[in-house]
Amino acid sequence: MISIDDPDDARIAVYRDIRERDLVGREGLFIAEGEVVLRHLLASRRFQTQSVLLAEKRAAKLAPVAAALQPNTPVYVASQRVIDAVAGFALHRGVLAVGKKAQAADAETLLAALPGPATVLVLHGIGNHDNVGGLFRNAAAFGADAVLLDPTSCDPLYRKAIRVSVGAALLIPFARMAAGEDPVALLERHGVQPIALSPAGAERLANIAPPPRRAVILGAEGPGLPAALLARCRSVRIPMAAGFDSLNVAVTGGIVLHHLACARPEIPAR
Repeated sequence: MISIDDPDDARIAVYRDIRERDLVGREGLFIAEGEVVLRHLLASRRFQTQSVLLAEKRAAKLAPVAAALQPNTPVYVASQRVIDAVAGFALHRGVLAVGKKAQAADAETLLAALPGPATVLVLHGIGNHDNVGGLFRNAAAFGADAVLLDPTSCDPLYRKAIRVSVGAALLIPFARMAAGEDPVALLERHGVQPIALSPAGAERLANIAPPPRRAVILGAEGPGLPAALLARCRSVRIPMAAGFDSLNVAVTGGIVLHHLACARPEIPAR
């Protein structure tokens, strides 16, 4: 472990002003925040850990975790004062790491690699990082095999999305569809039946017998999914109290994925 006592030390420059730099991107890198997320990053086969920055109060506990890093991966240790000055805010968790993004898989390749029975989560126009993080967390909890994102959905490797997902964004295989790519045709080419969620869905969720290969398509809160897309899918609704027809999209995803998981003989281990 390498001690750092100066917030302006060039060796930890990549961690400086985290929030502001999140907005402009990190040129193929991402920030992992918190102990659980760090553990998932180290366990991931898809992402490489470039460095770790720990508060002094966390260093002893995380020494065994740091020992699992690849040789020559630096682990920096600093006081809470230095950590907060570098990050630009009070970083109570005291655990940061820099990961390198893997080469992005295309949607065709990801779907072609699915097992026989499979569950896919498709995100259409989800522009809120908290919602994306929550959806990835649900996908991991209920055994989804993959996540597809349209071009307008936000990056699941944005720091806040990873944090809200509790590291699930580092575990679930995902791919971004190309601009103009038809999600329904894409899914059907791989024998995956699209199930679209809408308050006006034709079927109640509790009444559907899920097909063995299925995709749950979720749209943004407010506008929802385009009518043209809904018309080509099996549309499903979650019954709610009279006079109210709105759920947070991450909550919706959790309910639907739980229903599908209960119909599956066994949830795959992560």
